Amino acid sequence: MSGDDDSQEQTIADDLVVTKFKMGAEIANQALKTVVTAATAGVSVPSLCEKGDAFIMAETGKVFKKEKDMKKGIAFPTSVSVNNCVCHYSPLKSDPDVILKDGDLVKIDLGVHVDGFISNVAHSFVVGVTKEAPLTGRKADVLKAAHLCAEAALRLVKPGNQNSQVTEAWNKIAKSFKCSPIEGMLSHQLKQHVIDGEKTIIQNPTDQQRKDHEKAEFEVHEVYAVDVLISTGEGKAKDGGQRTTIYKRDPNKVYGLKMKTSRMFFSEVERRFDAMPFTLRAFEDEAKARLGVVECAKHELLQPFNVLHEKEGEFVAQFKFTVLLMANGPLRITNSLFEPELYKSEHEVEDSELKALLQSSASRRTQKKKKKKASKTVESATGQPMETEAAE
Repeated sequence: MSGDDDSQEQTIADDLVVTKFKMGAEIANQALKTVVTAATAGVSVPSLCEKGDAFIMAETGKVFKKEKDMKKGIAFPTSVSVNNCVCHYSPLKSDPDVILKDGDLVKIDLGVHVDGFISNVAHSFVVGVTKEAPLTGRKADVLKAAHLCAEAALRLVKPGNQNSQVTEAWNKIAKSFKCSPIEGMLSHQLKQHVIDGEKTIIQNPTDQQRKDHEKAEFEVHEVYAVDVLISTGEGKAKDGGQRTTIYKRDPNKVYGLKMKTSRMFFSEVERRFDAMPFTLRAFEDEAKARLGVVECAKHELLQPFNVLHEKEGEFVAQFKFTVLLMANGPLRITNSLFEPELYKSEHEVEDSELKALLQSSASRRTQKKKKKKASKTVESATGQPMETEAAE
């Protein structure tokens, strides 16, 4: 019986848990802003990854100082993936340098946890674009598509809805911008110390993945990291053989490591990161870490987050947010920094139901502000007044 375990699981029904999520989210939002502001032409990708991680470590070090045993810090190392690189690019000092230039489509992905309660966020933008000269073309298309997919998910990930509804909406939105969601990518439920919970939302599944993927209903007091990755290409992400630098301990695997370097490395992983993803950059002796990780990964004590690529010449955009399914409605705790006025696309969402969904108000805070516009739109689309009409 797992009844005992279930009773001990801390959820957002507890105010203190919500507080910890919000503290982590505030740090994640600030870290994202710090990295985005620094990501200009001529700046190196490794320096941005280091800046994000250093910020997270410094800020998480300031909270719950009296709780000496509480784990807190990075829940996902800062990754800066450019253009057709899909995700998980977080290079080491010994890797070739990558310098940003104007016109690069940059994806910044990071995560923070306080006592194992995780807040993830990702944002995409194009270097050097200004409001005076907004961007058009395929990069603008894919950014708009990804942004609208995230906005649709914010309105669909709520108690009573199914994960498959989100998958279908993403496919339709991407298609209307002549783009494709990256095949088989998963958004996960978050639990304490668990970044890859069992309930998931799948993107653009193959026929086999569609059969295998478990249908799930969203429930009150669950938390999700909703991760949108859209491509101008076919949406097939492949491992291009670039060095993997991000790993996560698999708590279910046991193996007696033979090499002393591997044992020392693994014990440091357990002590410092527990089951959170970490980067080899976080180890003082990078060469020893690169050596120690090999045996651990070979015997699956560590799971790799491989650096994935879409075809050369294509562009991939990513938005990720963390949402708490509170009793009084979904609450997004990590923010998008998307500026729609910077990107102009000739395409738009065609589907009338999705249009109405996207124009409806998503957040409890903005419902009053958006009420008039949104209620009219929804009323004309559905013949139903919005529930928030009494709010004013």
